[in-house]
Amino acid sequence: MTLLLPHQRRLLLRLAVLLAVVVAPVAARHPAGPNPDLFRSTTMASGKNTVPGLSSTVSTGNACRPVVPSQLVASTSSPSLTPSRQTTGSSSSTVAAAVLPSEDDNATRLSRGGGTGSSVRVKGTEAIETATGGNVTRSSVSTAATSSSTPNKHTAAVTETASPSKDLKATNNKPTGIDPAVPQKFSLFNRLFRSKSKHKSIAKTLKNRNTLNIRRKVMHCAFGLGFASLNHFIPKAQFVPGMTILSSATLLMELLRYRPGFGWMNDALHGVLGSSLRKHEMEGKFTGSFYFFTGVTVTAALFDRTAATLGIAQLALADPSASYFGRQTRHIYWSRIENGLGGFGRNKGLLGFLGGALFCVPFNYRVLSIAKFATGVVVMQKTLLTAALALGLAGAFADLAVPTPALTLPKKICGIKVPPLHLDDNFVVPIVSAYACTQILGWAGWPANLQLARWMIAP
Repeated sequence: MTLLLPHQRRLLLRLAVLLAVVVAPVAARHPAGPNPDLFRSTTMASGKNTVPGLSSTVSTGNACRPVVPSQLVASTSSPSLTPSRQTTGSSSSTVAAAVLPSEDDNATRLSRGGGTGSSVRVKGTEAIETATGGNVTRSSVSTAATSSSTPNKHTAAVTETASPSKDLKATNNKPTGIDPAVPQKFSLFNRLFRSKSKHKSIAKTLKNRNTLNIRRKVMHCAFGLGFASLNHFIPKAQFVPGMTILSSATLLMELLRYRPGFGWMNDALHGVLGSSLRKHEMEGKFTGSFYFFTGVTVTAALFDRTAATLGIAQLALADPSASYFGRQTRHIYWSRIENGLGGFGRNKGLLGFLGGALFCVPFNYRVLSIAKFATGVVVMQKTLLTAALALGLAGAFADLAVPTPALTLPKKICGIKVPPLHLDDNFVVPIVSAYACTQILGWAGWPANLQLARWMIAP
């Protein structure tokens, strides 16, 4: 290796000092490489890839003008974007986001010379558009909500990508208050206890009491015979407390379901009973279920098992059948009771009353005929038939006595608001029928605690 001559060493030393003096301040001011979190640029290159930097140039034709950013601008396009490179066919330009000195120059495009194109930079709601064409490059500042790129026939479509700034946020979208990406807490709680009641909308889908609701009548009969069977099989000491709990829970439901936050009870009630409900039962009134359960509870508590069982059976049979026959014969005017006697039997009919009574006779006769009478007691068929008919008449008469529409308590008593209670046949019929049963058993000479068959209608 040949040693350098003294004058060559002096020349190299001077060059090293010169580079140290010139390059060191520049490197200190401009660190190597862009910051991907704060910087965005759009590159259009011809024939080669151009890497954007903090100090960029816009070159078109024979003119080249430096653009030095004084402020970094955040992107509003996509939160996951990064700087990218694109290539075109005629001109090359690397545009860096910058704050331009003038906001009055709003020219967005120039049409001079060769191929033209435009690119937009956004800072918040302030858009900076740089248009290039011919030998002139012009930039303008305007308000905008989004960032876009507008190619023309001489340039290819430009795809802009950028990384969002951690310090600067886009303001193009108005906040909605709820971020769909974040799961909402207590959604089930809000749906159940903060939702508005829909009982009025449900009431519009239901029919009033003047319609023939067969489904309601079948359900009424099934529930009545079911509770009569439970009273027959379950001891009184267990049946009465159970029915008391059921009646109390139903009363609590009726008191709460019209209040704000408990509308879900109406939805659940409508989901279970469906069209069996009546219109007024979703317009502020209690449902017939409360009076039904309460009537069964009081009957089971006041009377012996046999009388209570037969009384509940009359509720299951006489009430829906009397309503059915009364509805079918409403065009026979002589049988109708208009205003009644002090409200007695108002808007009901005598033919409905007779139809309900006769409908109960076969069931009553079957139950009494297979009952376990004491040894030596002679039971005549005439007595059985009379007792069965009398029991059916008692149930139908109790149903007839309750006027339609029912007598309702006033909204306030002595200035105190009271629940919308009314006189309901579901409460009256089993009590009156059970009392009539005790009197009929005594008239026939049968014991009050007459034991029915094991399966009530089967030996």
